Amino acid sequence: MIVTENLDIAYDQMVIVKQLNIEIPSHKITALVGANGSGKSTILKTMARLLKPKSGHVLLDGKAIHQLRTKEVAKQLAILPQNPTAPEGMTVTDLVTYGRFPHQRGFGSLTKQDKEVIEWAIEATGMKEFAHRPVDQLSGGQRQRAWIAMALAQETPILFLDEPTTFLDMAHQLEVLNLLEELHEKERRTIVMVVHDLNHASRYAHHMIAIKKGTVVKAGTPMEVMQPHIIEEVFGIQCDIIRDPRTGLPLCLPYALSRSKKEQVHHIG
Repeated sequence: MIVTENLDIAYDQMVIVKQLNIEIPSHKITALVGANGSGKSTILKTMARLLKPKSGHVLLDGKAIHQLRTKEVAKQLAILPQNPTAPEGMTVTDLVTYGRFPHQRGFGSLTKQDKEVIEWAIEATGMKEFAHRPVDQLSGGQRQRAWIAMALAQETPILFLDEPTTFLDMAHQLEVLNLLEELHEKERRTIVMVVHDLNHASRYAHHMIAIKKGTVVKAGTPMEVMQPHIIEEVFGIQCDIIRDPRTGLPLCLPYALSRSKKEQVHHIG
């Protein structure tokens, strides 16, 4: 569904990502991982058409995404940016209703189908009891679920999320990730997310892309990516990789900075 070809991304003429070639597998959960400043959020935003590349292409079903009409793209993919905020007093239902915009013609009122989809999105995310509550009065996990409900209401086959668990406590992190896993299993949606926690990426993603300074170091299954030498190169840490006794998936246990990272920290100090 989504492929990047020789993608260069720049901010104010400074190239952040150079000659990026990646493929996002369809109907799977993909996690972009990397250290802060590695370019993973920038890559996500460019694939979602929020940023225009300096050169190269993002292809959606073989078509250059930046040449497609906005409404056409909005029917194919939805994006949940990092730390979104809703206007004060806006209710969950009001927020989710915005997800139907790509499907409306002109300034037409909501159709019966629109209302059914909105109701389904609220119920699917477990937000029915909060439907008429202002978003700004919800807990962090509830707010994230409300925004995910809005993205679901777009009825897109692809869902992008930029660090959906940032600033959430452990219970709310699991709440959001379990919801995304459930949505994938039931709806077979393609989900692409920037993930801060390596172990969360390993547990919930089928495909991982490890990024360092805008370059892909390794892409593959969690078993293929979660290797000590790859983690050291990408994050600058030494670690042990063990198997999760419940799932058999790899878990990262960091124990020290790499030698190059120590020298870098010492130089800064």
